[in-house]
Amino acid sequence: MPEHLSVDSDVCIGAGLCVLAQPSVFDQDDDGIVLVLVESPPVEDDVRRAVATCPSGALSLRADGSL
Repeated sequence: MPEHLSVDSDVCIGAGLCVLAQPSVFDQDDDGIVLVLVESPPVEDDVRRAVATCPSGALSLRADGSL
């Protein structure tokens, strides 16, 4: 089942590890807050690593259609 990538921008600290892990999926705004460029990317190891290593826990993956 496809997964949906989401971000809680209120808890993002702008570390940028996600951008380093997968720059085609993540970017940062002028304040350093993560932007998700592709909400339903092919979930590769780099995307999972970005979610798992986010120091603030701002990123999450969930099955499409779930709450």
